Amino acid sequence: MIYITGDTHRDFDRIFDFCEEYCTQKDDILIILGDAGINYFLDERDAELKRQLSELPITLFCIHGNHEERPYEIDSYEETDWHGGLVYVEQEFPNLIFAGDGEIYDFNGRSVLVIGGAYSVDKNYRIANHLPWFETEQPDDAAKNYTENQLKKVNYRVDTVLTHTAPLKFEPTWAFLPTIDQSQVDKSTEIWLDSIEKKLSYEQWYFGHFHVDDHSGSVTILYEEIEEFDRD
Repeated sequence: MIYITGDTHRDFDRIFDFCEEYCTQKDDILIILGDAGINYFLDERDAELKRQLSELPITLFCIHGNHEERPYEIDSYEETDWHGGLVYVEQEFPNLIFAGDGEIYDFNGRSVLVIGGAYSVDKNYRIANHLPWFETEQPDDAAKNYTENQLKKVNYRVDTVLTHTAPLKFEPTWAFLPTIDQSQVDKSTEIWLDSIEKKLSYEQWYFGHFHVDDHSGSVTILYEEIEEFDRD
């Protein structure tokens, strides 16, 4: 089985409860749509969390969010092929898998495009309070070019898209935090995703980031809900 959910931000209680309730196994996959928070502090706190998560009877497939370091910036990660695309894994924790931006994976015959990253609206707060913030939070030009080249190879046709943030046209403006001045938010990733969406043929687009659960036609926003990904 393949399941999908939104941001966890290092709190995996609902994931442990879900695995127990549904008697999952290591061969099952849970997609996390960014901000898993597993690589946040980059110290023993992360290592302890990984040891706990390695006991989960499920494999976590994590999209890159904006509250975590990219695994290719961490020496302990290795690149490998998984479901037809490049991923990043540590040998010690083989059930904790991190996607590469622009990769197209094969999940039960379904082509799945992954694009991570977003701007942090709490960037200034984190910097002022000496909390981790990562310059690599948004996809850079290399990641964007790679993604577009990947899509050219498949004639801009995939079954499903998984992103952390949304194309600008899909942003749930009703869920915006009232304390945030949106004119100060860097929307470059959302604008770029918009340009991708206009050219892309797809069936379903999933994203997290906005801390709400909402379903509207071919667009699904996930936060705390966990649902089947490979359902008919």
